[in-house]
Amino acid sequence: MAFVFRVAMQFVGLLLSLLGWVLSMITTYLPQWKNLNLDLNEMENWTMGLWQACVIQEEVGRQCKDFDSFLALPAELRISRILMFLSNGLGLLGLLLSGSGLDCLRIGETRRGRKKGLLILGGILFWSAGISALTPVSWVAYKTVQEFWDETVPEIVPRWEFGEALFLGWFAGFFLLVGGCLLNCAACSTRAAPASGHHAVAETLTQGPYLENGTTDLRM
Repeated sequence: MAFVFRVAMQFVGLLLSLLGWVLSMITTYLPQWKNLNLDLNEMENWTMGLWQACVIQEEVGRQCKDFDSFLALPAELRISRILMFLSNGLGLLGLLLSGSGLDCLRIGETRRGRKKGLLILGGILFWSAGISALTPVSWVAYKTVQEFWDETVPEIVPRWEFGEALFLGWFAGFFLLVGGCLLNCAACSTRAAPASGHHAVAETLTQGPYLENGTTDLRM
């Protein structure tokens, strides 16, 4: 029963981590980190992502333009690119390592300690990926709120608002953190496999004469 519960915890943790990693990949390339709704022209909306800015019009549709220079971006968007790439890479590495350490796989079945280490390392990588995903979306959200309530800007000027990518990034980070916690909890509940009966009997027969004599016979 304990084995089934542990395998189920590993499976759920890996699924949540996989879902978080997929959402993190989508968040990275989704051009909707910020939305700008124009009150004077309701038929035109602007969106901004890490890679491009888009304008949506009813007659023309969506038109996007890539940013010309990385250095021309605001500081929060430049660092967000780096952190989201880091989150995607750590998530992929965590999937590979934790997938190899699942108890339901017969790969490395005789090396429980190594599989336990892979699960723990995979969980730590998922934690790191989750923090790397939560940091940029939270930072961009904070800057958006700060600029929205800036009293020095006239009220007639349109303000940027939260985009859909921010909410996806929060969900991605949450799933990665929860998945990593489940994998580590399952790994910590794994016990080392006991020695086989044949090995124990052979070791007893080998050490028996030495225990009786109290010394080792070195004569040929």
